[in-house]
Amino acid sequence: MVVLGACAIWSLVTAAVHDGRPEGVLLAVLALAAGYAAGRILGALLPVAAPCAAALAGLTLPVTRPRLDPGPEIVAPLGHAGATAAVLTLSAGAACCAAWATPVPVLRFGLRLLAAGVTVTGALLGSSTAVVTCGAVLLCSLAAGRMPHRGPGLAASAVAAALVTGLVWAVAGNALPGGLTGSLTDRLTPHRVDLWRDALGLAHREAGLGVGPGRFGELSSAPARSTPSDGRPHSAPLQLAAEQGVVGVLLLAAVFCWVLLALWRAPRPTPVVLTAGAALTALAAVAAIGNALSFTTVSVGAGLLAGLATARPLADEPTAPEARSRSARDLRHGDRPAV
Repeated sequence: MVVLGACAIWSLVTAAVHDGRPEGVLLAVLALAAGYAAGRILGALLPVAAPCAAALAGLTLPVTRPRLDPGPEIVAPLGHAGATAAVLTLSAGAACCAAWATPVPVLRFGLRLLAAGVTVTGALLGSSTAVVTCGAVLLCSLAAGRMPHRGPGLAASAVAAALVTGLVWAVAGNALPGGLTGSLTDRLTPHRVDLWRDALGLAHREAGLGVGPGRFGELSSAPARSTPSDGRPHSAPLQLAAEQGVVGVLLLAAVFCWVLLALWRAPRPTPVVLTAGAALTALAAVAAIGNALSFTTVSVGAGLLAGLATARPLADEPTAPEARSRSARDLRHGDRPAV
């Protein structure tokens, strides 16, 4: 609550100084908090059914509503692809969490098939990003069953998110070797990179308080060269750096670190925790190179998955197969489990 409250207060401060529009940030904070609270409640009452229903909802939403938002239409190559990839990634993570939460082998296999189906759906919708992120979440979830400790896995998630953010910053600052910068610019599209560079320039100009929430579209020259545009730099860290300064970026990092800390302390089995961590890290990567966090649906979904993975179920849950087999061996040899 302290971290989310600080995000809301700082957006109001920067908006007051530069006559900005903090409504978007406040809505995102509210959506994340509401999703997290709902996830904690539903995860306690329905540790298997709740993430399963969330996965089905996340799979259905991009198919029935490809734009995910009633805002203005945005042409390719930016468009709404980032939000679609984010929702499908969260859906795959929820399906894998439900698979680890159920003790029924057939249901566990079916839920993993659902996660694979989400990956296929991303391919059918033309989102290569969704295919990569959903596949990575599924593979990380399968590997999580063989990890006895969650700390190294969550630390790897933090490092991965930092590397992606650093790469985006390096591309925006033209700090990579020429050939690599050109190759990445071609894949990311020159217009996206122009937006990043404008955002970084504004961040250098107003490093303390930024230019004000919602004012990037007014001050950047890149949106004017390509219409229609949503007036965003299509990178969450760069948008906060431009609009809310260094403190805004630090608060965004604090929110992600808070999620990882909550997962580390969560009472859920380690495979569930690591699967949720992988999905949220994939979401962070998508948000670093796109405008995924500009969609309320994505913020609610991220909070919901974090809440489901950190809830304390009312009934005991099964652990990973390796842990169950070790416990059975200990009991056969007369060892009593620690109380």
